[in-house]
Amino acid sequence: MEILNYTFEGEGMQRVFENEKWTVGIKNWKPANDITGIDCLERHNLTDELFVLIAGSCTLLYANEVDGKLEIGAVKMEPNKVYNIPATLWHNTVTCKDTKMILIEDSNTSMENSDILNLSAEQIEAVKALV
Repeated sequence: MEILNYTFEGEGMQRVFENEKWTVGIKNWKPANDITGIDCLERHNLTDELFVLIAGSCTLLYANEVDGKLEIGAVKMEPNKVYNIPATLWHNTVTCKDTKMILIEDSNTSMENSDILNLSAEQIEAVKALV
């Protein structure tokens, strides 16, 4: 037996470790997470998700549905802090090209128990103003 290690240098996110309980991924910049490409939010209905910023910069977008409207907020991540996205919270990440994050989530998290919400042009402009 030996100690293993994992890396990912490509665009986007790749799960680098997974067992029956949890998954660890490395998330790098990709065009859809650039401020010029952001157009949706997602939520995981059954599981929390954790992010740790290792390099670069990331703004976590989040939104709550209040009285039939989407209230969007933003948190500028700080390196080496753990950020918890609770189950059912709409969210996305806005990153720059040198961003690298660690993602930890339940191994059962998938698009089958998650949702995507496409943002309107007005909501995209609101997101750009926040970031």
